[in-house]
Amino acid sequence: MNSKIASIIATAVSILALAALVMNHGLFTPSPVVTGVQALAVLLMIWARLTFGVRSFHAAANPTVGRLITNGPYRYIRHPIYAAVVVFAVVGVIANWSMLNGLFGLLIVAGMMTRALCEERLLCVQYPEYAEYARRTWRMIPYVF
Repeated sequence: MNSKIASIIATAVSILALAALVMNHGLFTPSPVVTGVQALAVLLMIWARLTFGVRSFHAAANPTVGRLITNGPYRYIRHPIYAAVVVFAVVGVIANWSMLNGLFGLLIVAGMMTRALCEERLLCVQYPEYAEYARRTWRMIPYVF
């Protein structure tokens, strides 16, 4: 399957699963620990968006014209926005555990991973230096993955 099409499908699945979590009361909780972790995830996303700029807004994995971004949170992880989405959702699912919420959380993780892998294939073609960058940075979670 084409990487751009796969990334659009993965994004759609993730968005639908996130909406389902909200509707099923499986994302938010009054727990200060969970809220704190989710707030940190939002801050990571904002930092990544500000670092990357407006060219990062697109529905499909689509490397844009310009240089490879390797500063800000991208110095440590290749996909900080996807990582932020995963962390935000997973801590919400853990705090509001049910099999259904777990399934929605799994769909979000799978969607973000699919999107990251599709994007990496395209970035390797567009930016020859991407392979070296990928060797020295974590994909989503430092010291884990």
